[in-house]
Amino acid sequence: MLQYCTIPVTAFAQNASIVWCDETLEAAVVDPGGDLPNLQAEVQRRGLHLTQILLTHAHIDHAGGTGELAQALHLPIVGPHPGDQFWIDGLPQQSAMFGFPPALPFTPTRWLHDGDTVAVGHSTLQVRHCPGHTPGHVVFFSPEARRVFVGDVLFAGSIGRTDFPQGNHAQLLASIRERLWPMGDDVVFIPGHGPESTLGEERRFNPYVGSLAAG
Repeated sequence: MLQYCTIPVTAFAQNASIVWCDETLEAAVVDPGGDLPNLQAEVQRRGLHLTQILLTHAHIDHAGGTGELAQALHLPIVGPHPGDQFWIDGLPQQSAMFGFPPALPFTPTRWLHDGDTVAVGHSTLQVRHCPGHTPGHVVFFSPEARRVFVGDVLFAGSIGRTDFPQGNHAQLLASIRERLWPMGDDVVFIPGHGPESTLGEERRFNPYVGSLAAG
């Protein structure tokens, strides 16, 4: 079964997640935006073997530590979707703009597309392309654990911003309704910032995309 823990990193309190297979103890880190010693210490504390980096999208608070971590531990970088290539190219400018440490450049080992899967030990994550916040945003869904790592697509009581370059509000709403809601109301989502919630709670009550907003 897939297990996980979430560690807020950077001044933006971005939820980096360590996910692992409890049979093999093989692990991946989702969105290592920074504070890499904290993430590595947690991996070591739990006796895990970090095998890959998974990216939902390439904004600095999610991807800023990716190049450094990949280089230091010789890890493959999986994701996001090719639509975020320009955000990866712009990481140095993002670093300067938001006061982050300089981000090392990187090229994903594997780009992801809707319907792909990613193996973490014996656990399988399903990939859904959910553009809107960024054009190449993906989410990682574990049907067995009933958990989905959604980056900045959806939050408890809110949704991702769409005022960045190539953001698209209508596209974001469509991603949530067409790609997330069908996963099931019982699914707990881990957002890029803030507390967890369930898809059912947000489908009913989220003021931006819930049934109350639609009606």
